[in-house]
Amino acid sequence: MNKFNWVRWCTAITVVTCTLILSAASDTRRAEADDPIRIGFSMALTGALAGAGKAALLSMQIWAEDINSTGGLLGRQVELIYYDDQTNPSLVPGIYTKLINIDRVDLIVSGYGTATIVPAMPIVMNYNRLFLALFALAGNEEFQYDRYFQIMPAGPNPRVAWSKGFFEIAMQQNPAPRTIALVGADAEFPRNAMIGARHNAQQFGLEIVYDRNYPPNTVDFTPVMRAIQATKPDLVYVASYPPDSVGIVRSINEIGFTAKQFGGGMVGLQYATFLEKLGEQLEGIVNYDFWVPEPTLQFPGIQEFLSKYQEYAVDAGVDPLGYYLPPYAYAYLQILGQAITETESIDEEILAEHIRSNEFSTVVGNVAFGPDGEWKKSRILMVQFQNIVGHNLQQFTEPGTRVVLYPPEWASGQPQYPFTRSD
Repeated sequence: MNKFNWVRWCTAITVVTCTLILSAASDTRRAEADDPIRIGFSMALTGALAGAGKAALLSMQIWAEDINSTGGLLGRQVELIYYDDQTNPSLVPGIYTKLINIDRVDLIVSGYGTATIVPAMPIVMNYNRLFLALFALAGNEEFQYDRYFQIMPAGPNPRVAWSKGFFEIAMQQNPAPRTIALVGADAEFPRNAMIGARHNAQQFGLEIVYDRNYPPNTVDFTPVMRAIQATKPDLVYVASYPPDSVGIVRSINEIGFTAKQFGGGMVGLQYATFLEKLGEQLEGIVNYDFWVPEPTLQFPGIQEFLSKYQEYAVDAGVDPLGYYLPPYAYAYLQILGQAITETESIDEEILAEHIRSNEFSTVVGNVAFGPDGEWKKSRILMVQFQNIVGHNLQQFTEPGTRVVLYPPEWASGQPQYPFTRSD
């Protein structure tokens, strides 16, 4: 082969090779563009928080369905990749390690609850990932991670804000209370809630006459409530998980408990199952909540979401009303989706900066985050059970049964005070 032909042949080979390389690169880019955006998380689908976890998952699936029906994000469909953490904190680090290293998801978000979010934080931080969280009380207080964003409306001082409304309502009554009993489970969320409650009690000059944690496996709460009743407190602040909350409500009705105000941080009294089960035994309790069907909380899109959720809920075997956690599970993915759309990116540094710097319109209202990833302004509701008759669940879908007392700008009624039971 002469020199000219050799050069021409080499050139031809080079052109073909380059063409193949460019074609392969183009095919790779096309494949990536056609691939779904994969969002990974753990979720409590079994264990103590399974009821709420399953409702959260359904809400997230509704969001993905809504997004995909309108073309997805950045022209790509969305796919949710999730594993059951069994409400077991020890399983969470392994799940997130797998999501990041094996599944290689594009983005991660949290599962439900403080106990399963906090264990994920070291993994998230180690890989420098964006992390939207679903209901962790003071979950970032220790870590101070700048890519953490919390959908629960606790505000910039979450431990204190959690119970502040409970105290402010009581202190506005005449005569004002002077003493308080504090009781909660010996677990992460209740301990955090009671730290804030102690702070608020001291700020308002209340004498703490009882301050104890009970073991998480406690079943009979009558001795606990009798011990508290013996101290004759004006206020009783309870920080409890769902099974405990039910046991406590039943025990105070059994013994005829009397105080000026009772409740505060009882998880579970927001769930349809327990609303129906406890019914009129809830009358007068003041407790935190995040959304109830009062006229002051009718945010754009909330009824459309709830209608779709309730349509699916029965077949999914989850909370049939979906007032408590589901709107927020939908909303934290709304925020992620809006950030992706507005930045035209899934780069986590870009997304984190955008979320930190902007306000988002969601089914739970407008949301903006402070430097610690919590809401800039707290909106922990304190609601009071009023006008409850029997055990009919339908009554809780109507205004006037869970009246918003706090914050004042969202209030829908006045408190009934004091709290009394007769045995």
